[in-house]
Amino acid sequence: MFAVLRCQSAYGYETWMKVFQKAGRKQTLDTGNKLVLVLGGARSGKSEFAEKYVLHAGAVCGYIATAEILDEEMAERVRLHQERRKKRWITFEAPYHAEGVFPEAGARTDAILFDDITIYLCNILYGKNAPEGSTAEKGAYVRKQIAALLEAAGKCGRTVVFVSNEVGNGIVPDNAMAREYRDISGWVNQQIGEAADQVFYVVAGQAVDIKRLAFKFE
Repeated sequence: MFAVLRCQSAYGYETWMKVFQKAGRKQTLDTGNKLVLVLGGARSGKSEFAEKYVLHAGAVCGYIATAEILDEEMAERVRLHQERRKKRWITFEAPYHAEGVFPEAGARTDAILFDDITIYLCNILYGKNAPEGSTAEKGAYVRKQIAALLEAAGKCGRTVVFVSNEVGNGIVPDNAMAREYRDISGWVNQQIGEAADQVFYVVAGQAVDIKRLAFKFE
């Protein structure tokens, strides 16, 4: 792997070695006002990491909740999340048009957790006033919604941490709706990742700042 990096990276082999060595050491969290994306699979520890990040960023923390409780399984998931958030949290319910809650959340809290993009995307695509058309047309509609979300997050003056699932690492889904959702979810994660100051990928409870390690074209 390092031989490939030595040939292809504009930074050089020695620089990359220092980056990987530093990444393995305990780091101090820089939580100045920024946009952060935390990605991971189911039960990867992404939400727990995101919550800790926000708690380090402020004394009073905002939680933008996107889930609608429509069945017992979702109720149980919400309960587990609520159990972890005993103190220091103010919850803002926003299953739709979440950009509208950022002014109040920014005024009342020091840092904000948006949990999560995965459910928010599902709400946009298949909930109230769902868009129609091809996957590309729906994707364009969703990207406009996410652009409004990112703009509002950037203007609120607080660190905002978005949590999202990485759903594209498994097998190709066997039905059109699932494939559509997978594709649009991937586009949205790219959109947020491009705008974010940091992008963490969480596996087995371990978070890595992948944007810091990412290859950048000159």
